[in-house]
Amino acid sequence: MAERITLEKSFKPHWVWAIAFGSAIGWGSFVLPVEWMAAAGPMGVIIGLWIGALILCLVGLCTGFLVKAYPVTGGAFTYAYLAFGRKHAFFCGWFLIMGYAAIVALNASAFSLMVKFLAPEFVKQGFLYSVAGWDVYLMEVVIASAMLIIFAWLNIRGADSTAQTQFYFCVLLIIAATGVTIGMIASPETSFHNLMPPFKPGLPTWSAIAAIVAISPWAYVGFDTVPQAAEEFNFSPGKATFLILAALAVSASHYSIMIIATALAMPWMELVAQQHLWGTGQAVLGVLGKVGLAAIVIALCMGIFTGLIGFYISCSRLMFAMSRAKALPPIFSRLHGKHCTPHINIIFVCALCLLAPWFGRSVLLWIVDMSAVGISVAFIYYCAVAYRLFKWTPNQVAPAFCKEVAPYKKLVALLGFVCSLGFLALLLIPGSPGFLKGPSWIALLAWLGLGLVFYLVFGKAYLETPKAELDQLILGQDTSI
Repeated sequence: MAERITLEKSFKPHWVWAIAFGSAIGWGSFVLPVEWMAAAGPMGVIIGLWIGALILCLVGLCTGFLVKAYPVTGGAFTYAYLAFGRKHAFFCGWFLIMGYAAIVALNASAFSLMVKFLAPEFVKQGFLYSVAGWDVYLMEVVIASAMLIIFAWLNIRGADSTAQTQFYFCVLLIIAATGVTIGMIASPETSFHNLMPPFKPGLPTWSAIAAIVAISPWAYVGFDTVPQAAEEFNFSPGKATFLILAALAVSASHYSIMIIATALAMPWMELVAQQHLWGTGQAVLGVLGKVGLAAIVIALCMGIFTGLIGFYISCSRLMFAMSRAKALPPIFSRLHGKHCTPHINIIFVCALCLLAPWFGRSVLLWIVDMSAVGISVAFIYYCAVAYRLFKWTPNQVAPAFCKEVAPYKKLVALLGFVCSLGFLALLLIPGSPGFLKGPSWIALLAWLGLGLVFYLVFGKAYLETPKAELDQLILGQDTSI
């Protein structure tokens, strides 16, 4: 039987919470409020994001149940294997790699966008070409690439130091964002009347809200970093549920205050019509001046940095788990000789993401829209596995790995499964508010094609490994016992 490589247990509870919260926030809450309001209106965005957060609490509870029962890295890949076998596990894991890597690339792109807003003449050097209406500049590519390389290096240098840094970044993010919001509310130049009308005119309220609910899996995906880090907990895995729910609650609150802070500056429809490169930054600059702008820039930087750290951790741990199970080449399960991090995986993700800045932000947004499909697929598996993990009654015939009779947990899992299917339906059913655009479909099919190639080339060892050995490699135990 192959030797099972394990990760060091060094993550403290508040570090794990910071990884989840910082990943969920990322750059979107600072860059996208105006775009979201254009789609749904201020209250449509806030209500939609809170509904999404409450629905995802069901997924979070399921995830917490699974982490407590099986505290190993791999997340949805591991749990899909547990309940549905190796083919489902590969399918789920491949989709999730896509989702994580796309968000790493987009966070780096968001940093260059921020610099472009602050110093446009500096960034607009070395014009290369236009892609889908977006002008690509060499300096913009250099800035995004530098961010990817720097944070790859930081993640390689050590998991515990990176996770601790993540916590400090999150604290600074919350302080800066809260300070900006208080300043916007207190300013005599702002008014809550600017939030009127609360929903986008000419669009049914339910449709406006549903469009925002559809993006919730992408907006909150960071809580999924908790099961990816489970093998590195230096505390009881029973705390995972609280950490996940706390990350979701703080994230929803943060999204809400940033929508309010942006809309207070002027009538929101007027702000949308002005089509600023960075609407939130322009709104804060107009009311609070350079001091306010500096604060929101700090908050945005922290959001970008925490997103880069969190998703580098998640993607590299997922690839580590898949490689340990022989679903990916063995090179991805190697650990750094000094820092004990899956450094090859981090380098691979960095190299993959370094391609993204060359295609421009429009193409990258198509890829991120497509990545929401992968994230939704993972949520479906979390809930489906949790549903199989528990029994309705003591007499129920259930899989061997079922742990206990827990009807309320089984009901939560069933509700979470239905809601997760709804998320996926909003993205895939024509005519639905979140239906993917044509280029996103092309990107999705391309990723599926690449996954098929990996499966055909490297899948033989994965498929032929005896179940008892695979149980040990993935779960750290034999489930037949």
